[in-house]
Amino acid sequence: MYFYRLSTVHGSFHHVSVNGSLYPAKTKSRRQRWEVKPSEMANNTLNPIRAIVDGMKLSPNPDKPMIALSIGDPTVFGNLPTDEAVLQAMRDAVDSQKFNGYAPSVGYLKSREAVANFYSCSQAPLEADDVILTSGCSQAIDLAISVLCNPGDNILVPCPGFSLYKTLAVSMGIEVKLYNLLPEKSWEIDLQHLESLIDERTSCLIVTNPSNPCGSVFTKEHLQKIIKVASRHCVPILADEIYGDMVSCDCPSMASLSSDVPILSCGGLAKRWLVPGWRMGWILIHDRNDVFGSEIRQGLMKLTQRILGACSIVQGALESILNNTPQSFYNSTIRFLKSNSEICFSELSTVPGLNPVMPSGAMYLMVGIDMDHFPDFKNDVDFTERLVTEQSVFCLPASAFEYPNFFRIVVTVPEEMMVEACARIREFCQRYYRPSSCDSNDLDQ
Repeated sequence: MYFYRLSTVHGSFHHVSVNGSLYPAKTKSRRQRWEVKPSEMANNTLNPIRAIVDGMKLSPNPDKPMIALSIGDPTVFGNLPTDEAVLQAMRDAVDSQKFNGYAPSVGYLKSREAVANFYSCSQAPLEADDVILTSGCSQAIDLAISVLCNPGDNILVPCPGFSLYKTLAVSMGIEVKLYNLLPEKSWEIDLQHLESLIDERTSCLIVTNPSNPCGSVFTKEHLQKIIKVASRHCVPILADEIYGDMVSCDCPSMASLSSDVPILSCGGLAKRWLVPGWRMGWILIHDRNDVFGSEIRQGLMKLTQRILGACSIVQGALESILNNTPQSFYNSTIRFLKSNSEICFSELSTVPGLNPVMPSGAMYLMVGIDMDHFPDFKNDVDFTERLVTEQSVFCLPASAFEYPNFFRIVVTVPEEMMVEACARIREFCQRYYRPSSCDSNDLDQ
């Protein structure tokens, strides 16, 4: 091996070889041709939603305006603007010119203190050191999985569930084990199935509450049962709670119920404040009995240094956003989502062959398709593709969430569009619904 040093002679530089030669001998021949290939991580990165949607033939009916019930972005239709206090906080942060430089990779101390104060409670107290600011909740999830898991480990993921978990894990060489949610029990976790999947390489249990794509909210009692499973097997929990404040019922945080299971809670501004494009998320570190200790915290800090954290301008506005957004803004958003969910559920409940599941939170409603009554279609993808072609209504097939024969509806559209979409779905189903032979026999009697 050869070493070099630079020395100065009369203010100029010259090279000095240490071992008698300026350059090391070549040990390999040069490349004869260009061959640049994507990395294994790139090749292993796949978004299931994109894989499904990109393969669909989506040609809307030109005689009917398109109604997209597929996009989980509350800003798309312009009917759900953020509050003026949120916008003013951003204006003030920009005008101050205090937040134009690099922030610490974990976030400004004052901003982390604001998040800690906002979410701290007696059952789960928080300080600034327990908060890491991230580029959206997606990066929070990425960091949490990255700090807890090694290649060859496995994580437990809800089915149906948010597709990003699998996208991230598989790209890192982490196995994904899907545990079932039960539609007949308002999407509660099948705890027996969950527990059967745990082994010595299980490094993380992901719990999404409220749920994307289901819109379900777990009761306190159910959350306690989930925590008991994690406790029995010493598995930490990644709690995806980005929709935790968008509920029409009680929704305690997992950390407030845990006495011994450490929890990384992921959240952000995107949904409750209706600004997903601002890319402000956070991890709340809820250690228990010093299980995480300093190592997990230091690991998270190291991982944040890969992209140097969240947008500094939004960080500068964060304290004001959290402290000055009026409760009336939150209440108005929740009232709208609840009303639209009730309209959608009521309308589709009377459509033959469809089985909607009433949500209690988030922005989504799942609808089961009794495929036996729709013999013209192979599956939910075929069903939703034809719905676009004939009725210009786009619902996301739940195969994108690895849960076939359902579709997901986003309930953030204006009310009149929701009513119109449901009417078109009804017309479509009435055209293609076929009673089973049992139904026909019943009618004959």
